Amino acid sequence: MEDIEKIKKTYLPMTETAFYILLALTEPRHGYGISKFVSELTGGRIKLGSGTIYGTLTKMQRDKIIAVFDDSDKRIIYEITDLGRTVLGAEAERISLLHRDVTAVLGREK
Repeated sequence: MEDIEKIKKTYLPMTETAFYILLALTEPRHGYGISKFVSELTGGRIKLGSGTIYGTLTKMQRDKIIAVFDDSDKRIIYEITDLGRTVLGAEAERISLLHRDVTAVLGREK
């Protein structure tokens, strides 16, 4: 349990890059697949470069929030771990609360 709290402190609040990479890895993907998924999901608003992706993947793998799913081909395929799902869920909840609060405030301004 202590490790989960330490990881949450490290990652929350999450950068957009980290958030979208973890979201992409809810299905096993390689680096290019992550980039393509994020670009398509965000309508091109976020374009992740390979240096950004692989630097983040290295850190996430070290922190055990992602793991190698398959490296038998030329491309390494990653997937989110249970710890990563916990962190992603906590961030999704945080974003949901932000959305609730901003909607409440902006809704009163009308």
